[in-house]
Formats: sequence, C-alpha cells, structure tokens
Amino acid sequence: MLVMTGTGTGVGKTVATAAVAALAVEAGQKVAVLKPAQTGLRPGEPGDVDDVLRLAGPVTTRELVRFPDPLSPEAAARRSGIEPVGPAEISKAASELDETHDLVLIEGAGGLLVRFDSYGSTLADVAWSLGAVVVMVAGAGLGTLNATALTAEVATKRGLNLAGVIIGSWPSEPDLAALSNLEDLPIAARGPLLGALAAGAGTATRGEFLDYARNGLSPWFGGEFDPECFAGSASAQK
Repeated sequence: MLVMTGTGTGVGKTVATAAVAALAVEAGQKVAVLKPAQTGLRPGEPGDVDDVLRLAGPVTTRELVRFPDPLSPEAAARRSGIEPVGPAEISKAASELDETHDLVLIEGAGGLLVRFDSYGSTLADVAWSLGAVVVMVAGAGLGTLNATALTAEVATKRGLNLAGVIIGSWPSEPDLAALSNLEDLPIAARGPLLGALAAGAGTATRGEFLDYARNGLSPWFGGEFDPECFAGSASAQK
C-alpha cells in the first residue's frame, strides 16, 4: 500500500500515481487507486481517478467524497455543508481494497498536512494508521527544496515510512535550479530520487504513457529510471 503525497498543489501527483499504477498493471498486478477527497469539481465532472484510469488502464478507482470548491478538503466541506471524510473512513476503504488487490495507491489532496476535517486530521494520520509507505511527489524547480524538506521532516517525526521522492513534471528545457535539484532533492527528501516524469506525460495516449512511466520511474516501481544516468543526460543538454 502506497500513500502518494505532493509537496504542494500542482506538482504532478496524479500523473505520478497513474505512472506507478500503469507499471503495476503492466506487470500483471491488480491495482486500486483511492482518492479520499476530490475538491474543485462538481458531480459528473472527470476527476483525478478518471485521469488515472485513462492513463494507467484497467485499475479499480474509488473516490470517497467530492466538494465543488477548489480548497482544502476541510475548508471545502465547511463551505459546502457536505460531511467531511476522516482517517477512519479512509483507512477502512483502503483496507477493504487491499483485501482484493495487489497494490493500493492512496492519492492525497495537496500536501501531507492538508486538513480533512475540523479535528485537524491529515493524510499523515492515514499513512500512520495503515502503516503505508509514503511516496513524495515534488516540483523540479526553484523553491522545491524547502517544501520537500518540510514534508520529509514531518514524515520522519511522525514515524512514517518514507520511500523517496519523484519529480512529477520534469521540464523539456531544465534551468540551472532544476539541474541542481537533481542532486539536492534526495538530501531534502531524506530518501532516493525515485523518478522524474516528463512534463506533458499526462496528455499522452495510454501506450505512450506506459513508456513515460517506464523511463521516468525507478526499478523500485518496475521502471528503468537511473538517477545518475538521468542527471548526466540532463546536464549534457545544456
């Protein structure tokens, strides 16, 4: 069971989740993706689990609650009057899926400490209660190191099992900060660089996306990404 958390909003968490799912499906595993809280969408509009299904192929998807406002789950629930979802419900749904699947991916909303409810429940609480492995998804450029280090520090202090970090969207023309961060992100993350997915991968066809996933994720997920080789080839482009 993996908890996929971003260091913030818009870092490529859904694409990274889809990439992990795609490789697992290709390897013959039965995969489930759980989205505890989807914000910023109304009923009937395609959400994150729909993007994962489109990119990864035949996976089981489950969304527990949806809020129309593009806010944190707690704030969106408060504004809408819809009952929030908490760690107990999330853990129960994840455990049920785990009974019938080889791999369960839990995709958070925003970062590790974004609140689900008025009690201050967070994705960190869910990861702790399930004993799940946490995978961080981070940005590539300037400013990502602080957010990554803060997330890693929280995860470590809460006793979570942190696997490492994935760059959710690697630019086609990386700047100096992005290239430097290839070396610095693992230090900030307190764990290995487990992948770097090419920008625009989320718009690919399913077949193309599988290639992106294979090239952009480490053997830990069943991919072929090698951080040293990647850093060398990226630097050679400059």
